[in-house]
Amino acid sequence: MSDTRRKLTTIFCADVQDYTRLMGADEEGTLAALKRCREAMGRLIESHGGRVINTWGDGLIADFPSVVEAVRAAVDTQNELAGFNARRPADGRMLFRIGINLGDVIVEGDDLYGDGVNIAARLQASAAAGGIVISSTVYDQVRNKVAVGFEFLGPLMVKNVDEGVPSYAVKIGDARDETPPAGGYGPTRPQPQPQPQPIMPGDMAEARQAPGGRKLYGVLGVVAAVLIGINLLSWQGVFWARFPVLALAVVAALAWNRDQSRFNRKITLLAILALGLVGINLLTWTGQFWAVWPILGIAAVMGLRWSMRR
Repeated sequence: MSDTRRKLTTIFCADVQDYTRLMGADEEGTLAALKRCREAMGRLIESHGGRVINTWGDGLIADFPSVVEAVRAAVDTQNELAGFNARRPADGRMLFRIGINLGDVIVEGDDLYGDGVNIAARLQASAAAGGIVISSTVYDQVRNKVAVGFEFLGPLMVKNVDEGVPSYAVKIGDARDETPPAGGYGPTRPQPQPQPQPIMPGDMAEARQAPGGRKLYGVLGVVAAVLIGINLLSWQGVFWARFPVLALAVVAALAWNRDQSRFNRKITLLAILALGLVGINLLTWTGQFWAVWPILGIAAVMGLRWSMRR
């Protein structure tokens, strides 16, 4: 008996607009750019809790247990790839189209099958280059949970599906002139696209730090300074402010880890925990570095997670 079952999941499909033309113009350069973009996409998918199921030619399919994280991964991907493409000539840009659907699928081994996958692929084919199109099942879950806009595109006809699938374009930046794919059911006017930034993909997360994040760091910094000031002005021989300041530093690190997408969030969380333990050990120093044992355990967990990454 084959290992076949069904599950409800979020399917993420992506491919490159005009890939055949790009290959015809520069095979080696196009393959190198595709590899670089896929590595960035795979890293962002994993950082949002997703899993790359398969790749073929210029295509990629992944699934996510969380609908919200799937859309966030798509937005982060298009934003990061916009920075990469900003450094390339206009006729050599590698623009991905992404489609996302929430549906019931057939699972056989590591592969997914069924209408849920077909709809995601059709949504992807209808997206503008550098854009994202989602189904109504995705929209219903994320409309009030993701800081982006949406544009209703109407019903999308899908093979083997009797009724049209209502679809939405995700608005993630300023629109760029783009023609929908031939024969597609996508938007009839230019789709909103990320504004290119003249920096490389690895720098994008740090370059676009959210204003809310900066405000939180500022508040934490002021609170830490006030605590230290109170401690010094009421000095009785004990620097008691060191513990709340350490706690504030950990909170700031956790907030940064929540918003960043450059590193694996779970591994980074373990690293923050290890540094917190080192801080506690040093602030309560009695001549013994007891933190070495829990840090060793954390390092072992981090090593296992790293070795098991796909």
